[in-house]
Amino acid sequence: MRRETQNVLLILLGGALVKIALNGDYLRYVKPAQQPWIIAGGAVMLLLGATAIVRDIATARAAAKAAPDPGRPDAHGHHHHPARSAWLLVVPVLAVFLVAPPALGADSVTRTEARLPASAATTSAAAFPPLPAGAVVPMAMNEVVTRAGWDANGTLNGRTVELSGFVVHTGGQTLLARLVISCCAADAAPVTVHLKGGAADRFPSDTWLRVAGQVVPGTATEANSYTPDLVPVTVERITTPKDPYEY
Repeated sequence: MRRETQNVLLILLGGALVKIALNGDYLRYVKPAQQPWIIAGGAVMLLLGATAIVRDIATARAAAKAAPDPGRPDAHGHHHHPARSAWLLVVPVLAVFLVAPPALGADSVTRTEARLPASAATTSAAAFPPLPAGAVVPMAMNEVVTRAGWDANGTLNGRTVELSGFVVHTGGQTLLARLVISCCAADAAPVTVHLKGGAADRFPSDTWLRVAGQVVPGTATEANSYTPDLVPVTVERITTPKDPYEY
């Protein structure tokens, strides 16, 4: 690869990193805590690319003064041409720069078995405090699934909780799902609830919903990958959140 192509790739890739870090698109790939590192990495790439370009321009000017006729044919009567195929490497970088890929969705859930969050494996029943007072309690999907699968105290029983997630149609069921990440999208693991009653069946996969309802006690078991049944009271379509993951 020619130096010119390397420098352009550095500039474009560094610019793409800074762009997604500043406009929030980085949340499709990593946790919020990684933003400073993405900005720093992008800034370093921009600096290296700019420095290399300035150095190459200075070198070319010095060479031009030493050889005033750079277009003269070589000893075999041919001119030298840059390898244009190397510029094809710029295409995927431009794609990231112009159109950031979407966050993981329903396809990732259907290809990955839902499971009880790892934090529940070391959690005892006594560790679950009662839910806050209120007719409807907003909760993270991760917490609801953990309590449904592990809480012997029944803190969810008879309580109406509010969850947000995306629709997944699989095996004749309609699920509401979220992806939980520890570091980045590469380690994403799904947590799901089974929406009963058919109120959400009309929505296509990957549609984001806000659902209020009650968890059916005892329905989150190892046999169903800890996917509790939820009987919806209200189902509302929402826009995709800026940060689609849970942590």
